[in-house]
Amino acid sequence: MIVALIIACEVGFWVLLAVGLALRYVAKMPRAGVAVLLCEPVLELVLFVATAIDLKNGAEPDMRHGIAAAYIGFSVALGHQTIKWVDARVAHRFFGGPPPVKPPRYGMARAVHEWKTAARWMLAALIAMALLQGAIWYVGDDGDTGSLREWQGKMLFVIGINVVIALSYTLWPKRERSEPAAR
Repeated sequence: MIVALIIACEVGFWVLLAVGLALRYVAKMPRAGVAVLLCEPVLELVLFVATAIDLKNGAEPDMRHGIAAAYIGFSVALGHQTIKWVDARVAHRFFGGPPPVKPPRYGMARAVHEWKTAARWMLAALIAMALLQGAIWYVGDDGDTGSLREWQGKMLFVIGINVVIALSYTLWPKRERSEPAAR
């Protein structure tokens, strides 16, 4: 049930996004579009409650619950950014909006961009880890929480990867190629 709900939440995310953007641009109802987009967090709430009920009803904590926590964390921390990204591209491609702002490509500006991106991913992983810890406490000593602890380790790996990427742009900033000299 939890896996099906995760899939339904992901599909629901994109459906709500499409409906919200359609209301905003096609129907020229920007407030209604925003209202639909504000329903996105309800999906995470439903998944959270369903996961808690599943654990309360005696389900053995396993990969499903870890995936649910990761999904919620990533949706909360990265959902807004994803919506903004899609909105900018839809507005430009189909409705004459300005071209989307591209991230800086070189130097410290790129490093700052990478640290901001890493911060969002780290927040996502920390939210997931907190939800996993809550599930571990909720299950208590009676249940096997090993899989939930494994997912916490996976979230630490996500944090580590993002720190390494951002740090690499800080220590070795990408430099703009210079034009070849004219003869």
